[in-house]
Amino acid sequence: MEVNKTCFHPVSALDYIPRTELEQLQFARLRRIVQRAWDKVELFRSRMEERHVTPDDIQSVSDVAKLPFTLKSDLRDTYPFGLFASPMQDIVRLHASSGTTGKPIVVPYTQKDLDVWSSVLVRAFAACGLHEGDVVQNAYGYGLFTGGLGAHYGAERLGATVIPISGGNTERQLMVMSDFGVTAITCTPTYFLHLIDRAQNMGIDLRKLPLRAGVFGAEPWTESMRQRIEQEAGIKAYDVYGLSEIIGPGVAVECTHQNGLHVFEDHFYPEIIDPETGNVLPDGEEGELVLTTLSKEAMPMLRYRTRDITSLSTEPCPCGRTIRRMRRITRRSDDMMIIRGVNVFPSQIESVLLSIENTLPHYQIILTRHRGLDQIEVQVEVTADMFGDTVGALQSLQDKLADAIERVLLIRVQVTLVEPRTIPRSEGKARRIIDRRSL
Repeated sequence: MEVNKTCFHPVSALDYIPRTELEQLQFARLRRIVQRAWDKVELFRSRMEERHVTPDDIQSVSDVAKLPFTLKSDLRDTYPFGLFASPMQDIVRLHASSGTTGKPIVVPYTQKDLDVWSSVLVRAFAACGLHEGDVVQNAYGYGLFTGGLGAHYGAERLGATVIPISGGNTERQLMVMSDFGVTAITCTPTYFLHLIDRAQNMGIDLRKLPLRAGVFGAEPWTESMRQRIEQEAGIKAYDVYGLSEIIGPGVAVECTHQNGLHVFEDHFYPEIIDPETGNVLPDGEEGELVLTTLSKEAMPMLRYRTRDITSLSTEPCPCGRTIRRMRRITRRSDDMMIIRGVNVFPSQIESVLLSIENTLPHYQIILTRHRGLDQIEVQVEVTADMFGDTVGALQSLQDKLADAIERVLLIRVQVTLVEPRTIPRSEGKARRIIDRRSL
């Protein structure tokens, strides 16, 4: 098989192995991890016993479907250490989720787990065209959040120079980007949009800097947002996917062809299920992504329901990688809003807003309830020139946006135009939905 050397790194050789060899590796690792979960974690053992399944029943990779699902609530219910499969003396690091909906999810790593994490991020960065000698500004948050340290160690192992700037202090971010010869940046896509906005205000043209690539993750984002980033910053914007419960960033990534995210399925076995029935769907069909860790020692995950909606593709990629691709995540099964009987996703609204001239990529969705009826207000920033225009021009744009959203959602929403820099910026994940229906 011919390999595209432009995005090849020695660590990424597994991305190109024949499918038969990959499946043999997956099966061997699946048998070991199921046995470890059975031996070490009471929850997994009891769940398997309820289904009359033992590790000996795993006779092929497809037998993963016999295993019980794991839910995010399981991690909260067993807080803090109830799903650990390694003793604390073998745990070398702990991360945790933000805990915005209750107790944080605690994520342990053995040294081997950290080595695996770094290796998949090397493969991720290599897929995005990064290489030894790149200067990477890591603007993911450091600390309990997995993004900062995960990207840091992966970029260092790649051979890049890492600037551990973390999130926030936007003016300093731009100074460093300009003065240090930064060639790649890692952060959330919405924070990079904020950097673009601030750079324009400061008279900095990002297109004239050495910066050529951004590796963005930690939140869903649309193709329209990618196009806006690439046009205004003059870079290539790549999507990286991961979640703390599995390992952190580095579960899947786009290559330079930007046509789906390659899943590092030698470590993370993907399935697509019907989110209603739990039945496994064939490749190509849309459903909920379920992941099983094949090599995680400290906290193995069996069939973890991510709630992310996507599909898997076996179509060959021009880059030559044999690992499957998943369609980029733009929505989740649990961020769906049901408004007057209609299923509404933020990504649908975002795609409309970004397709219409004079709007900026900063918005919020406000949910309220009036006389028992749910209402949606979409607040969107527009360019400063628009606010300097006539009232009639603003009204025309507002009507145009409301009409365009109604054509997509099939329900009428209230659109409110606001001035630039009115909507709060986030250094991490953007808060898109404000639900005031229970207030």
